[in-house]
Amino acid sequence: MCGKFTQMMTWRALHGLYSLTDKFTDPIPSKSAPEEVETVTPVRDASVLVWEDGVYNMKCMRWGFAHKSANAPGSRPDHIHARAETIDVLPTFADAFAHRRGLLIVKTFNEGEEVGKKTVQHTITPNDGKPMAIAVIFERWKHDDGSELLTFVMVTTPPNPLIAKITDRMPAVIQRSDWAMWLGEEPASLEQIKAILLPQEGDWSMEPEKKPKQPSLF
Repeated sequence: MCGKFTQMMTWRALHGLYSLTDKFTDPIPSKSAPEEVETVTPVRDASVLVWEDGVYNMKCMRWGFAHKSANAPGSRPDHIHARAETIDVLPTFADAFAHRRGLLIVKTFNEGEEVGKKTVQHTITPNDGKPMAIAVIFERWKHDDGSELLTFVMVTTPPNPLIAKITDRMPAVIQRSDWAMWLGEEPASLEQIKAILLPQEGDWSMEPEKKPKQPSLF
C-alpha cells in the first residue's frame, strides 16, 4: 500500500507541461500551496490540484482523514486510503467522492513489500520523467475550537502486473484525458467517474528505495 510519494514539480512547470495556464487562478503560487515538496507521508501537507469556480487551483491539504473527535490536526489519521471498489457506498468516503475530488501530481510513489517481519520500500518512477496524477478525495476537518483544515485520502485500485509482484494495491492513477471528468470540469455521472478508477500501466520502473547516505563524521 502506498504510504509515501514525492512532489517535485513547480507551479510554473505544471502550467507549461499541461497547458493549463489560461484556466489557473494565478500563475504565481500562494503561500498555502508550496512550489516544491520533497517526500510526503501521512499527516504531512501536499499540494492538491482541484477544479473550482471554473478554474484550476492548488490547495494545501494534510494527508489523512482525521477522526471527528481528534484533538489536533496532527493526530494519527483514521484513514489515508479509500478503495475504488467501495468509494461510492461507504459513508466515510461517499460524499467526498461525489463532491470533492482532486489530483496529486507526483514524481514518484512508494509501495511496501512485506518480507518476513520487515517492510521493504520500493519506488515507482516513470521512465520518461513526466509526473503522474493520483486520484484523491478531500474533506474539511473541523476542530471544536472552530479551526479548520483540508484533509485528503488517496484512492487505490488493485495492482497492475508490475506492482502485483510486491503488493495487492496501488494508487489510482488518472490519465490526462480523464482529468476533466475526475475533477468535475466535465459533467459525468458517478458511475462514469468510478469507471475510470482502474489499475493503470505505464512505462515505469520499480526499484528498492535508496536510503539517503549518512554524512561522515570525519
